[in-house]
Amino acid sequence: MKKSTTSYSAPSNDLTPLMRQYLEIKERNPDTILLYRMGDFYELFFEDAKIAANVLGLTLTSRNHGGAQSTPLAGFPYHALDRYANRLVRAGYKIAVCEQTEDPKAAKGIVKRDVVEVITAGTATEDNFIEERANNYILSLFSSEQKTGVAICDLSTGLYEVEEIDTGELEYEIVRIDPSELLLSDANDVSIPQCVAQSYKRCLISKFDSWKFSFESANEAICSHFNIASVQAMGLEGFNEGVCAAGALLSYLKEQKKSDLKHISSLKPRALSQYAELDPSTIRNLELLKPMQTDDKDTTLVSVLDRTGTAMGARLLRTWITHPLQDLNAINGRLDCVEWLKNDIYVRSETELLLKRICDLERLISRVMFERANARDLLSLAQSFDVLPSLIKVLEQSPVEQMALICSKLHGFATISKLISSTIEENPPLSVKEGGIIKKGINEQLDEIRDASLNGKQWIASLQETERQRTKISSLKVGYNKVFGYYIEVSKANKELVPDNYIRKQTLVNGERFITPELKDMEAKVLGAQEKLNALEFEVFTSLRKEVSTHCERIQKAASALATLDVYVSLARIAADYAYTRPVITNDCDIIIKEGRHPVVERMNDSEQFVPNDTEIISGESQLLLITGPNMAGKSTYLRQNALITIMAQLGSFVPAQHAQIGVVDKFFTRVGASDRLARGQSTFLVEMIEVANILNNTTNRSLIILDEVGRGTSTFDGISIAWAVAEFLHETDSRRGRTLFATHYHELTEMPLLYSRIKNLHIRVKEWNDKIIFLRKIENGSCDHSYGIQVARLAGVPQVVINRAREILTNLENMELTPDHKPILARKRTKDEPENSSEQTDLFDDGVQLNLMDTHTAEIMATLHSLDINGLTPLDALNILSELKAKSNSEV
Repeated sequence: MKKSTTSYSAPSNDLTPLMRQYLEIKERNPDTILLYRMGDFYELFFEDAKIAANVLGLTLTSRNHGGAQSTPLAGFPYHALDRYANRLVRAGYKIAVCEQTEDPKAAKGIVKRDVVEVITAGTATEDNFIEERANNYILSLFSSEQKTGVAICDLSTGLYEVEEIDTGELEYEIVRIDPSELLLSDANDVSIPQCVAQSYKRCLISKFDSWKFSFESANEAICSHFNIASVQAMGLEGFNEGVCAAGALLSYLKEQKKSDLKHISSLKPRALSQYAELDPSTIRNLELLKPMQTDDKDTTLVSVLDRTGTAMGARLLRTWITHPLQDLNAINGRLDCVEWLKNDIYVRSETELLLKRICDLERLISRVMFERANARDLLSLAQSFDVLPSLIKVLEQSPVEQMALICSKLHGFATISKLISSTIEENPPLSVKEGGIIKKGINEQLDEIRDASLNGKQWIASLQETERQRTKISSLKVGYNKVFGYYIEVSKANKELVPDNYIRKQTLVNGERFITPELKDMEAKVLGAQEKLNALEFEVFTSLRKEVSTHCERIQKAASALATLDVYVSLARIAADYAYTRPVITNDCDIIIKEGRHPVVERMNDSEQFVPNDTEIISGESQLLLITGPNMAGKSTYLRQNALITIMAQLGSFVPAQHAQIGVVDKFFTRVGASDRLARGQSTFLVEMIEVANILNNTTNRSLIILDEVGRGTSTFDGISIAWAVAEFLHETDSRRGRTLFATHYHELTEMPLLYSRIKNLHIRVKEWNDKIIFLRKIENGSCDHSYGIQVARLAGVPQVVINRAREILTNLENMELTPDHKPILARKRTKDEPENSSEQTDLFDDGVQLNLMDTHTAEIMATLHSLDINGLTPLDALNILSELKAKSNSEV
């Protein structure tokens, strides 16, 4: 967190009263940028002024406020608060807004001032500070030796949840939730993982009094807020660390917002075990919410699935994407809703149209509770409520149980809607303190004052014509300004015609301005009536706003139901438009996908039609799929599409496939691409190995693992060895046999299926023609014979002389013997008594089968035989292959 400090060495008796007041308020709000309201400006002093001048581009001046020193000074108009405060918050500062708390006209001495709100990245609620279609989370963390309590809040919507997780999972949860601010005890040693701290440079880390995190203090804060005797009433029995985090967060938020936060109406405990785990690399590599390249906004999964009509639905969809479910019933409940809406075109279309007429109820009711909602906000609520009966009528015939539950939360808003609509003018002004917002007939006293003001204005308006006739001055005008009030203006040419009862008020270049006793009396009545009118309208409005606030919890439940419905409709629309199918969700470990497609790539590639592919991971048969093929052929797309299809299925979406059977995944892992963390001294290969280590240490038999080019960041033999050992570990280690898609350019690994029963070779089919390669994008059984790297280099535009020389070097390398005795030794294991540098070789297979692989020619023959699909060969094909193999054998001899 960036800090602001103020120092002033002059004795307090040498300071002006204003500066003493400023320093007293600043002392109560350390580590903030204090915006000190003075009339129509917010002023900043000392170090705050220097920071603001630098960040906001303000002019830095100075002024003497007592003592020998000049005080640095900067400022900006009060109406620019949102713009400037937003820039300071985004720069990592806390903003304390200090307002005048009494009417300057009634003040005796210096006007009273105090901080009315502290704005931070995680406590901001206004639209100018936060994204409309994404939550703005603040997280509070409290750790014991093994467990961490995590409290989650979005002040803009009233969301407030708590969970307890293993401390080792903290990094995953922080990345998945993507908070704007983290709150920690100033004494509790919560170690935020270094990589998270680096990844979240924009995430503000705030410290709070450690005693607020004590169980006693936190428990009291929660019980007092919800008016309950025990946290057990909220299902928090045994959530000791969670209660500490949640209670401290509640105290912190109340202190910052100077509010009772009544819109936080519930605290929901949640268990992390109900969601599949997504590690940070997976969220990043699969581009679930954010693109790898910042300019590719349409490359994310959320950009493909989001057809929501409300901001509430958009925020919920993002949460569903990063929190795939594990419970079969919950997943199928969502899929039932999507299926019904997909199949019933009329219901889906009508629901879409109705949802687009509903405003962001979550944030509107929060504005009401913070007493910031204006008349237009209340009208938006009423207009949204008026849509609900039509929505209920469309949905009430649904056979799906969840739709009935959604409808049950949308009833009962007609009365409050009618109250708002009958009170507020149709097109009210933005300000609630300048009148013009309350309809006639709502308040008798208000109508009387309004009539008096109107009659007075009409009298003044008719005065001009009356005086023209009486004085015979045709150019006479009646005007008004804020300094002199109402006046009668006469040109100098007609000065001699001015009546005796006119009192000179102001002399102009070309005329004179006058007043009369009657005009001043009427002016007092009109202006006094207007002030009373504005004050009474504001009183009526605040009373209405308070009445709306009593329905907060009901409105929040309706908003939640509407957000859920919106996500269902969005997923149904995508499923209908792009031929998605309902996945079959099972509790076994099989993943069977027929004609699967990448949901993002198929929508972006206009130059060629997307080629769908099958995937079969069958228990006991094909746990690990080894995928070979040249660069650019589509291996990475194939890997990612299977992970995305599985995530989509578990969040409750239909999937881009002809058929999909998904055995529920508990953890998703990806090791994809090359990246480094040089600022932390971590090379590309080290980052790769850290990610691999995380996978091997945390995977389970129910996990899904995506490995793309493991071992490519080091030497060839080191890389092959690591890749082989990783695949072997995943196959052989009990409880670590995650379902794995492993793409590699190390063709030596394609011999693994000869040794391991649950490893299967796949390859991306290509076609060679006139020394060129054509990518067919089709996955087939068996391994690829080589990587076509030189052909890909030629496609990229590498000079022909380099291509030619590369072919010569490749031929030389392919003819070299890899070992002194011409035997492949990848699968060999040393005996306990054998030294590490022994050159003695053992046979390739452990099951006693002796294969005398004399050299690379023989190895090629064996690889060809192993990849043959005998059942698919015609007699002529078989004879041709046999002839080729005999020719190879003769050339060897």
